[in-house]
Amino acid sequence: MNSYIKNYTTPLLKTWSIGSLFVAASLLIVSCGNSVNKEEGEELEEEHVEEVHFSTQQFQSLRMKVDTLPLRNISSYVDANGQLEVPPQNEAAVTAVIGANIISIKVIEGDKIKKGQVLAYLNHPDLIKLQTDYINSWNQLQYIDKEYQRQKKLYDEKVGSGKEFQKTQADYQSMKGTVVGYEAQLRLLGLSLMKIQQGEIYDQVPVSTPISGYVRHVNVKTGQYVQPQTEMFEIVNIDHIHTDLMVFEKDMHKVKEGQKVKFSIESLPGKELEATIYSVGKAFEQDPKAIHLHAEIHNKEGLLIPGMYVRGRIIIDDVRCYALPEAAVIRDGDKYFIFTAEKKDEDGEVEWEFVPEEIIVGAMDNGWIEVKLLQPLEEGTTVAWNNAYYLLAEMKKGELGDDD
Repeated sequence: MNSYIKNYTTPLLKTWSIGSLFVAASLLIVSCGNSVNKEEGEELEEEHVEEVHFSTQQFQSLRMKVDTLPLRNISSYVDANGQLEVPPQNEAAVTAVIGANIISIKVIEGDKIKKGQVLAYLNHPDLIKLQTDYINSWNQLQYIDKEYQRQKKLYDEKVGSGKEFQKTQADYQSMKGTVVGYEAQLRLLGLSLMKIQQGEIYDQVPVSTPISGYVRHVNVKTGQYVQPQTEMFEIVNIDHIHTDLMVFEKDMHKVKEGQKVKFSIESLPGKELEATIYSVGKAFEQDPKAIHLHAEIHNKEGLLIPGMYVRGRIIIDDVRCYALPEAAVIRDGDKYFIFTAEKKDEDGEVEWEFVPEEIIVGAMDNGWIEVKLLQPLEEGTTVAWNNAYYLLAEMKKGELGDDD
């Protein structure tokens, strides 16, 4: 049997030509070469890792900050812009009660004033006539009152005439109404009735503020004649200044009373103020499609003036999650990355290795970004807290160098 195989195989091998053997050998060599190259390519591919290396000097010059990935409270929010306002009862338009000339102005815009403080003085012949008419009417009332009391007593005792009593009673009621009308006008002017009754006539009358606060506008000047409807001064009390914000239709269902608001204004750059919503409007604005809401300011500091523009955020919820400063997160195409950081000691030479880690970003809050990891990091892993843009640029530079 063995011999047969030997005799059979020998002639078969002899039938191969030298050319055929050369081709077969060539195919074998090419096949082996491709296999080796493929394995080497796979090995090189496995060894190629996107990373950035910094020396200690580079690390320090860039002021790199590295630490573990922290847990932090991140708030989701609704944007809401508006302006600072005060309630209607904290604003006052001061007018003259009667037409008169301004003889002096006692305040300027921006002055802090108290309720009842004199803002200006007026005079006019009509003011003097009003007082003299009042004195005459008041004196007549005193006489008619005595006559009325006398006629009433006679009538009650059935001695006096009923017709005479009724006439005296009518005169008394008429004069009393006249006097009460004069007194009402004089009280509005801030004049003392008792002094006028004693014969003292005021040649000027004060114009006083009905509320405490600040003088916002002075709309008159000395010597000017003002009508009763003329607005002379505008007063505002900012003790109850608040934010008047507008929330668009798509976010209306998210807001409610009691929610916190964080906002900023131009007069306090870099400062974030806080407020709490105390009223949500029930009227829907058409242009833009939005509702008004009002929030009470907690930390009223600095110069807060009605009408100032407000850029705010209404806090919807508060979530504890992993987060990093904005400078630690970088976008590349449609993906977001952070960089893990590892300190290495190679033959006594210290260097830092930064490796990109793809993430999903969540809510942003006051310079921090929620970080959602696609793969968990090993315990104790440190990450870069800043310069993500620079790290990505260095990594891209390295990739271009490898392509060359």
